[in-house]
Amino acid sequence: MKWVLFDYGEVLSHAQPEDDRVRLAEAAGVDSDRFWRGYWEHRLEFDRGVLSPSAYWSEVLGRRMRDPEVERLVRLDVESWSHINEDTVAIIEELRTSGTRVALLSNAPVCLADRIELMPWASTMNARFYSGHLGLVKPDAEIYLRVAAELGARPSDFVFVDDRLVNVSGAESAGMSAIHFRGATQLRDALKPTNGTPKTP
Repeated sequence: MKWVLFDYGEVLSHAQPEDDRVRLAEAAGVDSDRFWRGYWEHRLEFDRGVLSPSAYWSEVLGRRMRDPEVERLVRLDVESWSHINEDTVAIIEELRTSGTRVALLSNAPVCLADRIELMPWASTMNARFYSGHLGLVKPDAEIYLRVAAELGARPSDFVFVDDRLVNVSGAESAGMSAIHFRGATQLRDALKPTNGTPKTP
């Protein structure tokens, strides 16, 4: 049986809303452009679990952070990634009803993974994997191969869904089929033919 393997950010969740982005930069107390450069420059190492929250935010802001500052930034950051795309989440149940297994693979630090685990739809998935727990990140082929091995499946048994082309390419390099996510309607159409096997381009 095929698996559909979902990304989280900007697939099952919406992109960070502008209001949340503004609150984050304001809480950091630095120029917005500088803040977002640091945020993304160090993000993969945070996602991988190499950096603790304190170390990550200290790298982002270029100074040693106090615990209350770190706690506030973690809270605001997690909240900014917690706006669920209900249209995409609905596809999880549609797939499960059709007999297709579904799993999650997210580049997410442990603090965000903990929040996702509390979301009601998460427990309806057959399996969930987070980079912060695995010590691996997308788009490295190793993370996709680890997921397949953990599930006792072959990479060719998977259809991977992600909004970032670099991650789509990473999955394909590991032997998975992949769909570049551009919206729930497009995804549903791409998954129609055979319970999770994407259309041939």
